[in-house]
Amino acid sequence: MARAASPRSTRGKGRRAEEQPHRQREPKMATSKGVIQGYTGVATVDAAHQIIVDAQAHGVGAEQELLLKAISATASLRTPETLITADAGYHSEANLRALAEAQVPALIADGNMRKRDARFANQDRYTTLLNPLHDKSKPARKPLVVFGPEAFQYDPVARTCVCPAGKSLYRKGAQNITRDHIGEHFRGAKRDCGPCGLRAQCLRTPNTTPVRNVAFFRGRVSTQRVNHSAVMRERIDAPAGRARYAHRFATVKPVFANLRANKRLDRFTLRGRVKVDTQWKLYCLVHNIEKLAHAGYAA
Repeated sequence: MARAASPRSTRGKGRRAEEQPHRQREPKMATSKGVIQGYTGVATVDAAHQIIVDAQAHGVGAEQELLLKAISATASLRTPETLITADAGYHSEANLRALAEAQVPALIADGNMRKRDARFANQDRYTTLLNPLHDKSKPARKPLVVFGPEAFQYDPVARTCVCPAGKSLYRKGAQNITRDHIGEHFRGAKRDCGPCGLRAQCLRTPNTTPVRNVAFFRGRVSTQRVNHSAVMRERIDAPAGRARYAHRFATVKPVFANLRANKRLDRFTLRGRVKVDTQWKLYCLVHNIEKLAHAGYAA
């Protein structure tokens, strides 16, 4: 099997801002645990020996922005047979398009990969309770039921629309395209929607929304663009793709477990991207030295 390089990331907060009189503004990152001030540490790991071949720290929480940077940094180390694997955090149509244009072999998971895998059909039984310190969810609200498009009388031939109150809506433009969908968009008149007795049933926010808008779609725009996400799904769902992608777990996860648990780098202790990047590279260097020593290079 070809050697694989697998980027992965870890996050850590900087020290509290009150500790220094001349504070340096740390970047704010949106994460699954809310918005934090900190950095993201990315490492690209060689599958053959679990050696970190590239390490970077950035002040962004979106891993999608870091994939191409990590791949560019390892360009001199890769061969045409090198396979890049990464988790769903790095998946985006733009990234997959760039990899295809650069002819870089890759297997990038998407958010629904495990849902399509029969081996994970019973994974919900292992779900644990959320950490109450990081549970940012709000109490579920009762869904507000309003008139849907089916409640409107739409005539596709005459291209007219009548609301449940019997008022005709204005058609917006000859043809509208929304996310590659072609449709008819209609808008109510203020003189009709303002005094209407069905506002509470027709508008989600009747106190602030002046009129009702409704759309009826009849098809999609025919395009010649390649859907790289669909191509990647077919590739990673194939038996050969799943077998090769499964090696990523044994490649990169032990490396981050060593850095976070054994080396106790569960948070960065410096401020500023340059210092944090240096600290991250230093820990990764120590990991590599241990790997070399265990392989007999220290003898």
